Amino acid sequence: MLVKAYGSAVSGVNALTITIEVNLGGMMGFALVGLPDNAVKESKERVEAAIKNSGLDFPRGKLVINMAPADVRKEGAAYDLPIALAILAVSGQVDPERLGQYIVMGELSLDGSIQPVKGMLPIAIQARKEGYKGMLLPAENAQEAGIVNNLEVLPVHTLIEAVDFLNGKMAITPVVVDTREIFGASKERYAMDFADVRGQSHVKRAMEVAAAGGHNVILVGPPGAGKTMLAKRMPSILPPLSLQEALETTKIHSVAGRLVNGHQGLLATRPFRSPHHTVSDVALVGGGNVPQPGEISLAHNGVLFLDELPEFKRTVLEVLRQPLEERTIDISRARFAVSYPASFMLIASMNPCPCGYYNHPEKDCVCPPGAVQKYLSRISGPLLDRIDLHIEVTPVDFEELSGQQSSEESSDQVRSRVIQAREQQVRRFAEMPGMYANAQMPPQMVRDICTVSKASDALLKAAMHRLQLSARAYDRILKVARTIADLAQSDAILPEHVAEAIQYRNLDREGWAGEC
Repeated sequence: MLVKAYGSAVSGVNALTITIEVNLGGMMGFALVGLPDNAVKESKERVEAAIKNSGLDFPRGKLVINMAPADVRKEGAAYDLPIALAILAVSGQVDPERLGQYIVMGELSLDGSIQPVKGMLPIAIQARKEGYKGMLLPAENAQEAGIVNNLEVLPVHTLIEAVDFLNGKMAITPVVVDTREIFGASKERYAMDFADVRGQSHVKRAMEVAAAGGHNVILVGPPGAGKTMLAKRMPSILPPLSLQEALETTKIHSVAGRLVNGHQGLLATRPFRSPHHTVSDVALVGGGNVPQPGEISLAHNGVLFLDELPEFKRTVLEVLRQPLEERTIDISRARFAVSYPASFMLIASMNPCPCGYYNHPEKDCVCPPGAVQKYLSRISGPLLDRIDLHIEVTPVDFEELSGQQSSEESSDQVRSRVIQAREQQVRRFAEMPGMYANAQMPPQMVRDICTVSKASDALLKAAMHRLQLSARAYDRILKVARTIADLAQSDAILPEHVAEAIQYRNLDREGWAGEC
C-alpha cells in the first residue's frame, strides 16, 4: 500500500513542496531515501518512539519512505510529523485522503509532543499558492503562518491531536491573524527617540538627510560623543514599513528562526542589527553548511550598524561591497546556490585614531606619527566610496547636556519631513519597480535626474579637484544633493544643496588624517 503526505523545504527565502511517499509491505525493514541529511535519517527513532508513546501502533513490515524531488537535499527535523502521519495512514490509522489536503510540518519529541520549526511563513505562502486546503503545524508557529490568508492554519500540540483531527474525532479552530490591525497598531512603536540626544544638531541633520534618501553613513568621533546613541535611533526616523516590506522582512526572520515565541507573527518596525566586530564573513552575508540568512539580510528594509568599523576583519568588510550596490546577496557553493535580499542602510562608527582623541577639542591625541592614516587605511577606499555621508561627531559641551530636553526635536517631527521627501522619490521612481530612494539610483540614472546649474557644476569641479574624489564619490555627492533638495521641497538642485552634500565627505578632505 502507498500513501502520500506533503511537507516543504526552504531554499533562500522561498519554499518548495516535498512529497513524502510511504510504502508498506513485505518483510521487516525501514528505508528512507530522497537525499535526507542526518537529522532526517534519525527521524526513524523519533517517529517510532512518538507513535508508540502516543498509544498508537507502529506497523510491522518493510517501510520504504521516499522524499521527492530526490535531487533536493532535505534538512532538519521538521519532517518528523508528516513522516509519522504518513506511516499511520499507510497502516490504516489515519485517513490518507484528508492527510493529502494539508501541508504538514513539525518536529516530534519522543513523547509525541510537537516542537516548533523554522521558515513557516514562506512555507505557508507556498501552500496557499499551490492550492492546499491548509497546514498542520506546531502551535508555536501558528501566529507566524496565520499571516497568510485564505489558508487554514491548524495548530497542534501533540501527534495524537493531529491524528484525531485527520480522523474527524476533534475539531481544531484555525488561527486567523489580522495583519492590518497588528501592522497599524505597532508600526511606529520605537523605544528610543531622537529627543533623547542632546546637542549634535549638525549630526542629526546628516542623519535626517541619510534617512530621507536611504544613504549609508559613517560617524567618526571620540568615545562618548554619541555615535552609538544616534545610530540606534535611526529606525525611529525612517518611514514606516509598508505592509509588503513587513512581509518581506518577516519571511527572512522566519527562515532564520528569529521570530520569538508568542510573537504576533508580523514584524511591523524596521529591523536594527548590530553584529559584534568578531563576526565572521559567513555570519554577515549568510550561507553555511545549512544555508541561513546573514546579518545583512536580517537587516533588510532596516539598518545594519557596524560599531568600531576598523576593528572588523578586512575580509568581513570587503564582502559588503557587492550587497551595498546590488541590494541582494548571491551565495554559491558546490552543493547549492541561494539568493537573499539585502536592501539595508549601513551605519558605521569609528574612532578617529587608535587612542580615540585625534581632533578632540580638549584632550590630546597620544598616537605616534602616521597612526591616524594607518588606522583609517583598515577600511578600503572602495568601501568608503560606497558610504555617502562621512560625518565627524564632536563631544557635546556641558551647557547642551544640561539644557532642557523639550528643546530637542522628537523622532516624530524628523520622520514627518523624511516621509515628505520619500514621497517625492516614490513619485520620481514610480515607473521603476524596486526603486524607492535616491541612494538606489544607478550611475546612468544619476546624470539624468541629478542635473545641476553651472554654478553648482563649478562648485563640484572645484571639490573634485581639491579632494581628489573618485567617480563614485561624485555620484554620491549628486545623490545626496538631490535628497537635500527633496527635503527642501525643491525641484532643482541649488548650489547650497551641493555645498551641503560636499560637507558630508569629511574623510575625503585633504589633510584630515594628517600627522597627529
